[in-house]
Amino acid sequence: MPPDLSVLDLVPVPSGTAASQAVRNSIDLARLAEACGYTRYWISEHHSMPAIASSSPEVLLSRIGALTDRIRIGSGGIMLPNHAPMRVAEHFRTLEALYPGRVDLGLGRAPGSDMRANRALHAGSGEHFAEMLDEMLSLAEDRYPADHPYAGVKVVPEDAPMPPIWILGSSGASAEMAGAAGYGYSFASHFSPMPPEPALERYRYAFAPSERFTEPHIILGVSVICAPTDEEAEALATTVDLMWLRLRRGQFLPLPSPEEARAYSYSDLERNAVRENRARHVIGAPETVAKQLRDMARRTDANELMIVSNIHDAGARLRSYELVAEAMARE
Repeated sequence: MPPDLSVLDLVPVPSGTAASQAVRNSIDLARLAEACGYTRYWISEHHSMPAIASSSPEVLLSRIGALTDRIRIGSGGIMLPNHAPMRVAEHFRTLEALYPGRVDLGLGRAPGSDMRANRALHAGSGEHFAEMLDEMLSLAEDRYPADHPYAGVKVVPEDAPMPPIWILGSSGASAEMAGAAGYGYSFASHFSPMPPEPALERYRYAFAPSERFTEPHIILGVSVICAPTDEEAEALATTVDLMWLRLRRGQFLPLPSPEEARAYSYSDLERNAVRENRARHVIGAPETVAKQLRDMARRTDANELMIVSNIHDAGARLRSYELVAEAMARE
């Protein structure tokens, strides 16, 4: 059985484009994803990065939920250490009240920002992720005993359930926790240098059925750049080549255009780094991409492939998602 397809939107900001326009472009992507039959549309959380405008997923999800009808919407993810646990529960119960049965709560432990932004956010440590998650659910489920300081605190709207919870990972550290708690698990192969199989096995082995997840459910994040021909896709992919080099240097600049990338003078060391990074991306014409995605799904036994496409041109980005959906449907 072929895997479901979903969308992860980092809300990338291309050079020459205002960040506010990049936010509005996400609405176009969500609508297209629904029309093409994608299962979910998730938004990441990042801060203080001019290349990524996904600083407030909850607000954008609220708008996108109103402009779509069927596609599931969610966070990929909310970085829990950045927030008071009660506020996360309130935000996502509110979304669930607005869009019943369509909301996912994906949670991560990474900061999604640098140390200065962490301080500005008054962010906590990822080491306390499990405790923060327990606090959020204890408040939402009214589990605190009468002598606890939080006893009687209500997460409103009380009659809206908490959405299904997904734990995000990129190294396997959270896999066993996600499985033992009966949550869904999403592995970030789109940027992780680690092979996904060990983490996925740890998740499956630890899995205990829950009310929301009677069986293990795995989403694999995949970076995809698709165009009508392999040559066109290769040209578009030069954006991620230069973007990757900049990220390695701590430069969070807007997405470079293919023209900017071609004009850059790569050293031999940088060319080697680009070649290594290319192994994490699926690049090509529709049939080229579909074959690699099917092979990846068979190898990992993932239930869903969540596609992220960092393409400079907004129209080419939409077309990439459209071509992937069409090619995968032809199996």
